[in-house]
Amino acid sequence: MRGQYRGYRAETGVAPDSQVETFAAMRLHVDSWRWAGVPFLIRAGKRLPVTATEVIVELKQPPQIVVDEPLPPGANYVRFRLGPKRVAIAIGVRSKLPGTALVGRDLELCCCNEADDAMDAYERLIGDALRGDSALFARQDTVEAAWCVVEPVLGDSVPVVEYEAGSWGPPQADALIAPFGRWRAPAADA
Repeated sequence: MRGQYRGYRAETGVAPDSQVETFAAMRLHVDSWRWAGVPFLIRAGKRLPVTATEVIVELKQPPQIVVDEPLPPGANYVRFRLGPKRVAIAIGVRSKLPGTALVGRDLELCCCNEADDAMDAYERLIGDALRGDSALFARQDTVEAAWCVVEPVLGDSVPVVEYEAGSWGPPQADALIAPFGRWRAPAADA
């Protein structure tokens, strides 16, 4: 699904009838026996509440209930946060509180690395390009493989749905993920 934040068409240099998306949500599947039935859910956009690049791997619910409570809304997970200033790897679990009561709580173990280098990501990338260091650049075969995924939907006539700036995108994106749970909103400082 495609979206555009309300007010985008009033931005300098944007056509008043622009259909350029500022938000996209999609569900992808990998056609292999290993990933059969595993959805890859992607949400990206401009003017969202938090700027973050995160990958969350949700694990299946365990077959045995440990605590005497309804199933929690979220599953155990592994979270990867990638960014120019901070990288984090976290494991989130539902755990029994200490004591005799069968009550659970959510815990997250997080390992973070803060970058103290004064150079921002684009400065480093441009410097590497000038030096001929291609380590941070995508190879041609990788770019071509990515285009094989994207090209079939380019020019698609799916309408652009408006969403409020500062929101998590159009509410219609929730229907895309509904069979699998809910979107996780990344925290600003996670």
